[in-house]
Amino acid sequence: MTDAKKSDQTRQRILDSGRALVLQHGFSGVGLARILAESGVPKGSFYYYFASKEAFGTAMLADYVEGYLNRVDALIAGPGDAGAKLENFWDAWLSHSTAPGIASACLVVKLGSEIADLSDPMRETLDRGVDALVTRLASLLREGAKEGSVRPFIDPDATARMLYAKWLGAAVLAKLAQSDAPLRMARAETTSQLSPTGDQF
Repeated sequence: MTDAKKSDQTRQRILDSGRALVLQHGFSGVGLARILAESGVPKGSFYYYFASKEAFGTAMLADYVEGYLNRVDALIAGPGDAGAKLENFWDAWLSHSTAPGIASACLVVKLGSEIADLSDPMRETLDRGVDALVTRLASLLREGAKEGSVRPFIDPDATARMLYAKWLGAAVLAKLAQSDAPLRMARAETTSQLSPTGDQF
């Protein structure tokens, strides 16, 4: 294995270990010592990869956004019409017996309000990720309207953003209630809203 490959693996191990801790304790609630201990990396090595904790946080969020969007792109490129792909995306927010849902591991849900006042680079990284996701959802809405699997909307971009806002809010309420009921309510409402039958929104 080359030194470059080892370096990439070490950096990724820090990002993965740090993300797991941040999901559990928040960004401010996790110190560098905890991240280093969890990843098995000495302090000097950490600063080889990241200039500061904020730089680590920005890289962690960029890594999260990239992986999230890659999974969405794979869903979009897969089989089925646009309506079915959107249904699969909403289903992925819910936990199943075989895997946790998006909501339980969403860094926007966990960190959105915290980092908005803490770090502009981190906030901007998440905001760009949300914009990229909303763009993909809007494209599916347009495609679905053309093929008849989703009702047409006057402004698919605004609809996509409001749909994401609905699900983000439902995920926050689900965490507060320790119940997936808000997510299931969002799922039922979204299905009704996107149904190709009924009045245009």
